[in-house]
Formats: sequence, structure tokens, C-alpha cells
Amino acid sequence: MSRDEFFAALFILGCANGLGSRSIDAVRSSGWSEALLSTFGISVIVWIACFGGVRLIIQDKADRIRPADFAIAPALLALMALPIGQFSWLAVTIRSLYVLLFTDPPSARQRGALILLATTVPMLWSRVLFNYISSFILKIDATLIGWLLGTRNVGNMVPFADKSGTLVIFPGCSSLANVSLALLAWVTISQWLPRRWSPKDLYWCLLAAIAVITVNVTRMSLMALSESHYYAFHSPAGDLVSSLLEVALIGGICFIGLKHESDSSV
Repeated sequence: MSRDEFFAALFILGCANGLGSRSIDAVRSSGWSEALLSTFGISVIVWIACFGGVRLIIQDKADRIRPADFAIAPALLALMALPIGQFSWLAVTIRSLYVLLFTDPPSARQRGALILLATTVPMLWSRVLFNYISSFILKIDATLIGWLLGTRNVGNMVPFADKSGTLVIFPGCSSLANVSLALLAWVTISQWLPRRWSPKDLYWCLLAAIAVITVNVTRMSLMALSESHYYAFHSPAGDLVSSLLEVALIGGICFIGLKHESDSSV
């Protein structure tokens, strides 16, 4: 087994346990059909990033395994063995940082580790961050919705435009998760081919983030028009349409940005 194959095996275990835990929860809560329709409650961007990151790491199959590579393996395997998906993503984070900081190129290994590190942001770290600033983030979403509808929010609650009820924004509807997916998409697409980091990367990430925030806030604003609008847009079909639109916008902006950067470097 080469060094890259060893790294890839650990990443596969970590991703499989982390994704599997979320998938099982999705099937239990909504059944197989709805879970499959929603890609098991996990964005298709995350699935692609996991595959792409592992694929890059195993691409070269270079170097022999070194004693230091085994040093933290038992601890990582122990984290992955726990029936809690968050610990698997913590293990993926630690292994990604090890590869980035304590191994030499080949480039593909470094790029794959960076993609997998970015994958842990929507799957773990954005959720951890949300625990500390949830009220602030939800209030921003509610304020934007209230501004669009001409109503006044109270914390994370926005009155329906027809005054028939109140929209309560819960963490699962927050725009923060979508922003982390925009970051992951840009890292995945930009790192798939060898390229140098550019300050303009921040511009394209920001543009993708603004696009998904716009989609999310617009959808919730439509939900807040009335009770009938709420049930129409807060449904599996509504979730699917908004998710597809967000993925299309994120992918489109990232590909345009990458092409623009490639053309500029020629």
C-alpha cells in the first residue's frame, strides 16, 4: 500500500461514516423516497466534493508510508468508530490538516486534502459556529425577509404579509449553510485542476454566496406571504426546486469564475 492509498483509505472511512450517519437519519425521518429525492439530506455538492477529494489523493499513489503517518491513525479510527457523524468529520479535518501541513507534494494529494477540509465546513464547522451565533444569523435572515415584504420582524419571527400567521425561521432554513456550500463548490472546482490561489477567488466565492443567500431569502419571503404560500413552498417539491436552483447558480458562477481566471492568465 502506498502512502496516498493509506491516506485515501482513512478519508474514505471518515467520509463514509459521516455521510452514512446523516443518510440513516434522513431515511428514518422521511422514508426512502423523500430521502433519495433530497439526496439523503446532504447537498450534491458535498457528495461530489468527497468523491473528488479522495480521487485526487489516490491519483499519484506515490511514496511509502512513514512511521509518523501511523501516529494519529488509531485516534482517528477511534473517532470514526463512534456512532456520531460529527466525530468522523473531525477526524477528516485532522487528517486533512496533517496532509496539508506535514507532507510534501505531489500536488494532487495537497489539492485533494484541501477539498476534503473544505467539505468539513458545511458538514461540521458551520454547525458548530451556528451554535454560538444562531440568533444573530437568523435575525439577519428575518430582517431581509421583513424588508422585502414591508413587515417588521421580531428576532427570527416574521409576520405573514396577509397577517394570517407568523413565519418562524429555524436553523435548518438559515442562509449560513448555503454560504458554506458556495465556499465548498469553489474550492472543489478550482482545485480539481492545478492552479495557483488568487485574491480574485474571494470575489467569486462572495458572488456565489450572495446568489444562494438571495435564493434562500426569496424562497422564505414567498413562504411568508400567507399560510397557503407557506405550505406550497415549504414542501419536498419546494425544497427540491430551491436546492436545484442553488446548485445551478453556485456551479455556474464557479465555472464562469474559473474560466475567467484561466482566460486572464493566458
